[in-house]
Amino acid sequence: MASSAFAFPSHIITKGASTDSCKSTSLSSSRSLSTYLPSPCPRPNNDLHLLFSRPISSGPMYQSAANSANPESHVLKNCLTDDKQACAVGRRKNMMMMGLLMSGLMVSEANLPAAFASTPVFREYIDTFDGYSFKYPQNWIQVRGAGADIFFRDPVVLDENLAVEFSSPSSSNYMSLEDLGSPEEAGKRVVRQYLTEFMSTRLGVKRQATILSTSSRVADDGKPYYQVEVNIKSYANNNELAVMPEDRVARLEWNRRYLAVLGVENNRLYSLRLQTPEKVFLEEEKDLRRVMDSFRVEKI
Repeated sequence: MASSAFAFPSHIITKGASTDSCKSTSLSSSRSLSTYLPSPCPRPNNDLHLLFSRPISSGPMYQSAANSANPESHVLKNCLTDDKQACAVGRRKNMMMMGLLMSGLMVSEANLPAAFASTPVFREYIDTFDGYSFKYPQNWIQVRGAGADIFFRDPVVLDENLAVEFSSPSSSNYMSLEDLGSPEEAGKRVVRQYLTEFMSTRLGVKRQATILSTSSRVADDGKPYYQVEVNIKSYANNNELAVMPEDRVARLEWNRRYLAVLGVENNRLYSLRLQTPEKVFLEEEKDLRRVMDSFRVEKI
């Protein structure tokens, strides 16, 4: 559905599709580590196995008799002792190596959340019917009935959202961004529209808008785009019905950053508008600018 190029969200019709813009990663199974471990210690030879299968008594007479009857028994016992010690040492080495490998794996897994937290994931929304696309954080949710062609919101910070709107070709005929004038003139137009939308009927309410920046850029699709950044503060009196001016103290209600990207295609003026609290913007500026830079308009 087409709406005014600068009308704020009240209804949504979804015609696009979301796609993941990043690939998932996975760790190798710990079973694959076993190929790097030494093989178990060899079993004793058959002669030694037969020797251990005989019953052994602990009496001194039997021991002396056995020694005298079989003078090689002492050598065999030493051989057995060496084999048993070698096997035990081999098992200990295996256990130590497995412990080291598993500890390294656990340390790597412990570092995974921090690594993924520092790399935000984005999805891409593509509307082939109306001719535009953009990227947005994957945890944002679509809100229906918000007044724009598409509307997404942060489920945690409810004041952080974005919307895409475009003009109707039947009521406007935009050929290029130059129809809006310079970026500075387009910025003034955006501010006037914002202040009109935020007009309040409450007594003692004041909106203060400041244009922070206006710019023009050519994206990788070869098309020009205007970008406008605005800060808007809302003040309200704690006692708007007071007679004396000193009793009407203005307090700050909210302080927000508004970013808009404008593009022209299909004789329409497209705008992606993003709003966020000023404090949140300072923390997420890099990610939010990536959203704004990803906006594209397409020929339909």
